[in-house]
Amino acid sequence: MARRVVLTGAASGIGLVMAKRFSDLGDQVALCDSSPAHLAAAQEALPNAITALADVTDEDQMQHFFAQVTERFAGVDIFISNAGTGGPAGPLDELQYDAWQACLSVNLNGAFLGARWASEMMRAQGAGVILFMSSSSGLHGVPMRSPYVAAKWGLIGLTKTLAMVLGPSGVRVNAICPGAVEGDRMQHVLEIEANATARSLEEIRQQYSQGVSLRRFVSPEDIADMAVFLSSEAARQVTGQALAVDGHTESMV
Repeated sequence: MARRVVLTGAASGIGLVMAKRFSDLGDQVALCDSSPAHLAAAQEALPNAITALADVTDEDQMQHFFAQVTERFAGVDIFISNAGTGGPAGPLDELQYDAWQACLSVNLNGAFLGARWASEMMRAQGAGVILFMSSSSGLHGVPMRSPYVAAKWGLIGLTKTLAMVLGPSGVRVNAICPGAVEGDRMQHVLEIEANATARSLEEIRQQYSQGVSLRRFVSPEDIADMAVFLSSEAARQVTGQALAVDGHTESMV
């Protein structure tokens, strides 16, 4: 039976790979994204999916997206809060408050808006899976990345709390914690850190890969594999967990 899968920030990168994977499994997919260009590419890749231009930090836009999904799907089986941003890098006393707020708004407030809608739907139907996209940064402190780290730690707290609240209704809630994932977003993060620390891009990349036991970056497909597993009956007893897909982080410095 086709499941109803809703993803945010899913028109490129990890999100699009996950959306394609669920679609390939025969599931119905709905996704939103704030980039018109990325959304156009997603519409071409997933012609049968519900796609919407929506900013996860805008309550009105998200309510409109969720209304579209509710009208078409009449429920949701899997909700994946994937929208995120790397945010600014630098010493805390040099960060601008608006940049701090913007980072937390996308990574944490956007997850709240999606989970609020999904939890209401899932509690009414007595089943469902919510996945938050945290980060290995949500398990470790990271120098120069305080806004991002604060948001990703917050998602783990939200995961554990919602797992307690929704568990009696048959809803499971978990967080996936990717390490450094190959792709445009990670490249942008590396560039920001290189500029903030006056080091070369290659030096920053080397630092990331040498900081994990497997000495390599994660692929978007690795994250999609974990999402599929956590959404399956094979994970029926897994909830309230923050699961790292990072090659085992040894050092974030």
